[in-house]
Amino acid sequence: MQLFLMRHGEAGYNAHSDRERVLTEVGRYQTELMSNWLARSITDFDLVLVSPYLRAQQTWQEVSRHFPEPRNWLVLDDLIPSAEPTRAVDLLLAYVEQYKADKVLVISHMPLLGYMVSDLVAGIEPPLFATSGITLIDKHGESASMSWQHTPHTVS
Repeated sequence: MQLFLMRHGEAGYNAHSDRERVLTEVGRYQTELMSNWLARSITDFDLVLVSPYLRAQQTWQEVSRHFPEPRNWLVLDDLIPSAEPTRAVDLLLAYVEQYKADKVLVISHMPLLGYMVSDLVAGIEPPLFATSGITLIDKHGESASMSWQHTPHTVS
C-alpha cells in the first residue's frame, strides 16, 4: 500500500474557532503546486480520508481537481489535530482493509500526522509537516517505511 499523508494548506487565523479556519491564497497556491507535482507520479487514489476541519476540506477540494474521483472517500472525526494517533492509524488500516485500498490519501493536521508516521514506521521520530507537505509511507504487511517527504519548497 502507498499511504500519502498530507497536511492541509496554510490557513488564516481569523475565524470563530480552530475548526472554521480557511485556507489563505498562499495555502491554495501551495496545495495546487503539491497536487500538480503529485499528479506526475500517481494517477488516482482508491481511498481518501479527510479531517472535518474546514481547512482540510478545502485542501481536499483543491487536490481533487487534479485527480479522478476516488473509489471511496470519507470525512473522519478521528483526523482532527488533537486526535489520538493510535486510534487514527487503527481506523485508517481498518478502512484500507474494508475497501481493499492500495493508494490512500489522508489529509489532516499537525501534530497528528507526525505521530501517525511514528506509529506506522518503527523507529521513526514524529516528523514535522510543512503546510501542504506530503509524506509517502510504503506499507507491505507488517513492514512499513517512509519513502519520502516533500514540501511546496522542495518540488518544482
